[in-house]
Amino acid sequence: MSRSIVRQSKFRHVFGQGVKAEQGYDDIRVSKVTWDSSFCAVNPKFLAVIVESSGGGAFLVLPLSKTGRVDKNYPLVVGHSGPVLDIDWCPHDDNILASCSEDCTAMVWQIPDHALTRPLSDPIVVLEGHSKRVGIVTWHPTARNILLTAGSDNLIIIWNVGTGEPLISMDDHPDLIYSISWNRNGSLFCTTCKDRRLRVCDPRKREVVAERLAPHEGIRPMRAIFTRDGNIFTTGFTRMSQRELGLWDPTNFEEPIALLELDTSNGVLLPYYDADANMVYLCGKGDSSVRYFEITEEPPYVHYLNTFSSKEPQRGMGFMPKRGVDVSKCEIARLYKLLDKKCEPITMTVPRKSDLFQDDLYPDTAGPEPAMEAEEWLDGRDEDPILVSMREGYVPPKSRELKVAKKNVLESRPTTRRSMSTLDTNSLPPQLLERLLEEIQNLKATVLSQEKRICDLENKLSQYTNGTA
Repeated sequence: MSRSIVRQSKFRHVFGQGVKAEQGYDDIRVSKVTWDSSFCAVNPKFLAVIVESSGGGAFLVLPLSKTGRVDKNYPLVVGHSGPVLDIDWCPHDDNILASCSEDCTAMVWQIPDHALTRPLSDPIVVLEGHSKRVGIVTWHPTARNILLTAGSDNLIIIWNVGTGEPLISMDDHPDLIYSISWNRNGSLFCTTCKDRRLRVCDPRKREVVAERLAPHEGIRPMRAIFTRDGNIFTTGFTRMSQRELGLWDPTNFEEPIALLELDTSNGVLLPYYDADANMVYLCGKGDSSVRYFEITEEPPYVHYLNTFSSKEPQRGMGFMPKRGVDVSKCEIARLYKLLDKKCEPITMTVPRKSDLFQDDLYPDTAGPEPAMEAEEWLDGRDEDPILVSMREGYVPPKSRELKVAKKNVLESRPTTRRSMSTLDTNSLPPQLLERLLEEIQNLKATVLSQEKRICDLENKLSQYTNGTA
């Protein structure tokens, strides 16, 4: 008697679940600009959404705890004179956000820890170097203050935002750039372009090191992201307009590692990658579902896991960094789905019976400390992200002010913080260790209670100002 063999994977039973209505964010006027970006960016402190705005471009920044209805007079981040097209949180400082716009500029903002009380109109640095609208902005994964922008002038510029000056400019693309993704250590990035080519670029050599014509045969926009193994995951369309995904080895672009047809739809598939679980979440604009896949070293290499479906189509999506998920609930990912007038968090969970910390689900993940300075990266150094343990849950660090000057006056890189799981606890007396752990728990509880109190007071203030109290 033959038995079918089921593939072993701890992520086979991941399931998605929408949060309760009161845990979402309502009355948000999501931007209607025709641009294929996610319109949303999220980190362990804040949710940022590009919104409709008269007289220029604006986006909304909310503390994650400020759920419920958003007041129509809630202060926005304004400063761009044209619609905002893309936003991205800095991976090394949860209070720093970059934005780009149709006004041909990119801007970097310092967001205060508390909720905004008045519109924020003064960026800490304005980056001017493009001659047409700027549609892509993305931070370097491991080097401090390195920011990449790409515009409709087909130009890619890499900036040091600590000095506000451009470091590298590349004009290798003959047409509109659809997407850009850094690899894990930031030594390379891959791009997709309207000329139907997938390129791998070395920015410090200012050259294209590999390229492939038409990884997907259709003429509609493609997307590409680097995986942790150095392969490239792509989404695009077939000649018959069917949506398709592919996995490629950039050292051998002749044949794909995997190529899989999905369905027939017009929406561009936006891929969001979890490097720790080696999973990809595909969110199509105009779709009402999120498909997720696991990438492995065994055929067929890209394994379909499941689909999360809801009633309303999505306008955009935000993806929480791994250090912002709830480890106590075995949550491995959290997405923020943008609808016409609201934002709904979606949690992705692995069902487990035990309440203990699940080591196999949470390997050490990229932390908020940069691995090197901008000058070191420019001189040719490469470093993987500095990892932190998820065992104690993630507590956002205090905000650091980003100072901008012609000479970089940022403080020297702080020493690497070691997580509790890597400390040599045997060198501490048991009583002292017990006291330290107890004090840490008490401080965490105090911080949580104060955040809740602040949120309650802000809601009361909002009610008084609106005359609804």
